[in-house]
Amino acid sequence: MTAHAMNVAGVMSGTSADGVDVAVVRIAPGNVHPKLTLLAHEHFPYSAALRRAVLAAMNAASTSTAELARVNWRLGLAYADAVVAAVRRHDVKLDLVGCHGQTLYHQPQAARYAGRSFACTWQAGEAQAIAAALHVPVVSNFRPADMLAGGQGAPLVPLLDYVLFAHRKRGRVLQNIGGIANLTAIPAGASPEAVVAFDTGPGNMVIDWLAQELFDKPFDRNGKLAARGRVIARVLARAVRHPYFRRRPPRTAGREQFGHAYAAEFLEQCLGCSSRPEDALATATALTAETIVRGFQRFVRPAMGRTPLDFIVSGGGARNCTLLSMLKARLETFGCTMAASADFGLPVESKEAAAFALLAWQSWNRQPGNVPAATGARQAVLLGQITYV
Repeated sequence: MTAHAMNVAGVMSGTSADGVDVAVVRIAPGNVHPKLTLLAHEHFPYSAALRRAVLAAMNAASTSTAELARVNWRLGLAYADAVVAAVRRHDVKLDLVGCHGQTLYHQPQAARYAGRSFACTWQAGEAQAIAAALHVPVVSNFRPADMLAGGQGAPLVPLLDYVLFAHRKRGRVLQNIGGIANLTAIPAGASPEAVVAFDTGPGNMVIDWLAQELFDKPFDRNGKLAARGRVIARVLARAVRHPYFRRRPPRTAGREQFGHAYAAEFLEQCLGCSSRPEDALATATALTAETIVRGFQRFVRPAMGRTPLDFIVSGGGARNCTLLSMLKARLETFGCTMAASADFGLPVESKEAAAFALLAWQSWNRQPGNVPAATGARQAVLLGQITYV
């Protein structure tokens, strides 16, 4: 099959479960890597009812088959509505859609069930609903192929990071801060085999939960609430001893590790030391910053050599000024130059959605999409399943 230029919509809804990001990307073959041009990006918040349903289904101790079926279909309809609205607003014609889906459960390590040990994952969102609304094929369910090749099914954004940001003379760290924070490290002049990528830990997830519980706010806009508080050193020191932060990459995290139960315990510890809610939020923000820096210091900095180093932030957390200030203060001591993906032409909320546009294009053209050095897979594999009109 000969690859050709296509307009591809990437659809992403992350662990924050706050809505749908759509990025429409023009992707064309290049001499070495595909060439990408961002044509449009839109964010569509979930309705309150849909967000409640999604959060209730995530890592639920018990639920019903009917609820899971309804969430799956309702998400598919939400994704379809979002892509239809995006292409109408920007008057673009689509050839293909790549949809990550909403992760309801992700178990990257094998565990025994019904007489057999295996890893598993589930990203909800009925792809046929999107195909029927847009009248174009949809690539979805990207993670299983990597997991069946021995990988963890994540992170899958490193292919986009490498294609767009690899530099011959500068090392690049691409730090996305969504519900979970994840990074991709690309040494100067590196091949894909030298990429390091992993989830550093909670991104906005614990911060958002505390903002909702303590201030009845969906999130801490610009980090203003945390800026009024003081970090509770005792709680932070205990939190960073969580076993996840000691694991070597490849590693992935989600609500299974840092969801409601973790956030509730974290808040209880904060309130045991301080009655000021701002202090709890400041400590949660410091936890995100500290675990990003520790992951970088332990697993990334030694591999980056002595070349200049850019630390490029994306995701909703890139708008949290208090978090960025904490990161900058620590990372500059390692010689990092802080930047945002928007400085390179990619809005901070659009990167993950754009990544799934690229992965869909790769799959459509029968090209692998995972980076084994990032996921731990035995080899590069073709990702996803195609739903036709």
